[in-house]
Amino acid sequence: MDQPMDTLAFNGMFLLFKIRDLIIPPRSVLSEVGIKPGFQVLDYGCGPGGFSIVAAELAGPSGKAYAADIEALALRRVWTLASKKSLSNIETIHTDCATGLENGSVDVVLMYDIYHMFSTPDRILEELHRVLKPKAILSFSDHHMRENAILSGVTHSGLFGLLRKGKRTYSFVRKGQ
Repeated sequence: MDQPMDTLAFNGMFLLFKIRDLIIPPRSVLSEVGIKPGFQVLDYGCGPGGFSIVAAELAGPSGKAYAADIEALALRRVWTLASKKSLSNIETIHTDCATGLENGSVDVVLMYDIYHMFSTPDRILEELHRVLKPKAILSFSDHHMRENAILSGVTHSGLFGLLRKGKRTYSFVRKGQ
């Protein structure tokens, strides 16, 4: 996520994610997270938006989903999908780190299959910690990493602690005030 992809690489990724979403629907993955109506959800490194769209549906009209990515093509896909589904509670954020969201404003951050691509993961984890409400959840999955690398990568700074391991995701709780 530190550098935008070229169009061909992005379209290849988009196709792979569409296949993934048919095999493992985003709604089934997000069932582990517990998104409720009214929640503010940030899908960090949203890619083409499969999880962002479902998060917006789960958060309902009283909630909001933020789809953040460095890739402008990804954000355009999110808007296209949101438009087709008449979702008005979704907002895109074009970023390589900072989200522009208020401190302590987010209930859940989704970080799926992107962490392994960060050149400065600590900086990004600091930003996610900043925007999460106290005791809020960072839902994490990265099939490119082994469990010990996931656990040490997310918890070594002391910003997050493991809450639980689900079937498809790890839930980390935001620590500190």
